[in-house]
Amino acid sequence: MTKIFTCLLTVVLLALASSLASAHDPSPLQDFCVAVNNPNSAVFVNGKFCKDPKLTTVDDFIFMGLDAPRSTLNQLGSNVTLVNVDMFPGLNTLGIALARVDYAPYGLNPPHIHPRATELLTVIEGTLLVGFVTSNPDNRLFTKVLNKGDIFVFPIGLIHFQFNIGKTNAVAFSSLDNQNPGLITIANATFGSNPPINPYVLAKAFQLNKSVINYLQQKF
Repeated sequence: MTKIFTCLLTVVLLALASSLASAHDPSPLQDFCVAVNNPNSAVFVNGKFCKDPKLTTVDDFIFMGLDAPRSTLNQLGSNVTLVNVDMFPGLNTLGIALARVDYAPYGLNPPHIHPRATELLTVIEGTLLVGFVTSNPDNRLFTKVLNKGDIFVFPIGLIHFQFNIGKTNAVAFSSLDNQNPGLITIANATFGSNPPINPYVLAKAFQLNKSVINYLQQKF
């Protein structure tokens, strides 16, 4: 009897320890979510409100149109079509999003981060130079040339990029493990913030002349 009790106690303690070890707050689905005491004044939740399951139809679980090429007639020569929960409500709470990326010859998807998602990129057509940079203090660059059928992973929150080094158009698809992965393009956020970051701050950070910073802020 004592042996059975000891075994049961061990199982209970292990289960309790396991539940405590795995307990954590849900991942954020937006940049911030300030708490309010009055739910009537709440506008956003960490995710979306759910549709009554009895009212759902098969159309809630399908998104069409990613077969069509997107225009790359812009300064960067690339176009990202993100399918997140805002575009595809059926993704809500499922922790996934998808993107089609079109590249003109020598088109660039510039250095950026996804603050809430790891990205898995698959090359469908063309040849891409891709890479990501690790966090301080090492700031190591991991880079590779990818061809059709190759897959590359960009860890969550790290600066990464893709550059079409071929003379023809390229296409890639990215899956992201968050329904709202977020996007921070480094150049836009740094030089195009609203309101602008004090140019003296940027001049000191980048060791550049203030006039150069002013020019960059006007560009973005």
